[in-house]
Amino acid sequence: MHGRSIYTRYTPGYIPSTPDPNTARWFVFRKDQILTRTVANTPEIPDQDILEYFNIEPEYRHYLGQLDHDGCYCVSVPSDAEPPEGYEFLNLRAFGSLVDEEVFMLAGRASQILHWDRLSRYCGRCGAPTRMKEDERAKKCDTCGNVIYPRISPAIIIAIIRDDQILLAHNRNFKPGLYSVLAGFMEPGEEFEDTARREVFEEVGIRIKNIHYFASQPWPFPDSLMVGFFGEYDSGELRVDGVEIEHADWFYREHLPEIPNTVSISGRLIRWFRDHPDPLHDLPHG
Repeated sequence: MHGRSIYTRYTPGYIPSTPDPNTARWFVFRKDQILTRTVANTPEIPDQDILEYFNIEPEYRHYLGQLDHDGCYCVSVPSDAEPPEGYEFLNLRAFGSLVDEEVFMLAGRASQILHWDRLSRYCGRCGAPTRMKEDERAKKCDTCGNVIYPRISPAIIIAIIRDDQILLAHNRNFKPGLYSVLAGFMEPGEEFEDTARREVFEEVGIRIKNIHYFASQPWPFPDSLMVGFFGEYDSGELRVDGVEIEHADWFYREHLPEIPNTVSISGRLIRWFRDHPDPLHDLPHG
């Protein structure tokens, strides 16, 4: 099964065309919040007039490409910046539940680029200042030659099935009553399936088998790539680690607890189980 692509309405770019077609959209971030204005109950991305309000220096602007033929840029403003009248800063997760999928994915791309920009202004090898490369999205240290690309942190997320039940867990960072599937970051030398087996055993003490790919999703909190799978229970008794996972249990589709929404791939995995009597067999191929 393929995930939802950012490229249905979006054309990536590193250097803007001259002149940029139509009106530019500006993805303005204050830490992890994005600036919006509400039109007809829907948050919208500001146009280029917003630059005059914030007085943003050109070197901190990043071109993203075109969305619906509009040029798109991203930029950070200080953490104490206040929005102009008629605008507000929204948490990026909340923003994702209110806008089209492509707009949220592009906002996530913008957030990841700005996060990388903040962390890479000095070389991690020698400590000298870096500069943007002219031919690709990367930074270069002219002192030692180090090239720094935006970081992407791969992680697995997996729905585990046992007979007619799904394994869901409550992470200590979740709000009370919310349950989701298990997830974890890859370690060096692992394949995705290795990560799934290790993380499941570490977090809840069981073994799994028959691991099948579901979909992937970029997740900009701050720079993850979530790779989703389904798997089957093999052996063992549930034993939560007590560090990340506070409680885990098996749930029938008719009696699910509160689960994540479909902004995240976790919500899509659980709903696939809920809506398909044979979720692994029904997975599309190709």
